[in-house]
Amino acid sequence: MKVVGLTGGIATGKSVVAKMLRIHHQVPVIDLDRVAREVVEPGKPALRAIVAHFGEEVLRVDGTLDRGALRHRIATDPDARRALESITHPAIREVAAKVLGELALTGVPAAVVEAALLVETGSWRRYPVLIVVTCDPETQLRRLVERDGQTEEEARALIAAQLPMAEKEAVATHVIRNEGDLQALEAEVDRVWGAIVS
Repeated sequence: MKVVGLTGGIATGKSVVAKMLRIHHQVPVIDLDRVAREVVEPGKPALRAIVAHFGEEVLRVDGTLDRGALRHRIATDPDARRALESITHPAIREVAAKVLGELALTGVPAAVVEAALLVETGSWRRYPVLIVVTCDPETQLRRLVERDGQTEEEARALIAAQLPMAEKEAVATHVIRNEGDLQALEAEVDRVWGAIVS
């Protein structure tokens, strides 16, 4: 089974590409951002480890993780961020490996692992093929403002906080440019996926 990494920048269309692969090409897609939320649900070992390290103040009254409080703790503290990653990343990898193992047994020819931070975390190296979904900065900014209702200033700050798209594109096996309409994107997805599975 061929395992393909899929990533992109904020508002470049990574999730739309994942959906197209699922629907038009019947490719199983593992969304690591969703897995990251699941591994910190109440009762999970990762949440217990987070509370043991950061204290009860990162929990809401109902026992769920207070993401805002945790984000605040790690925002300006690189050691805290590393501590959090040392808890969550192995848990996420374990789930992904389990799902990929189960998929391999079904005989599917390929599977996609989708995550926003594949390049930032260095985990893109685990995948023999990497797709990066990108677009020009103006399109990215416009989409972010329209999608999330942010001011242009807030959107620019969010984009600036991410790794530059050029750095993600530099390590890609395939780049999907998403600057046109959905039909154009679909054609790009078909082209790239055809090249991967041929």
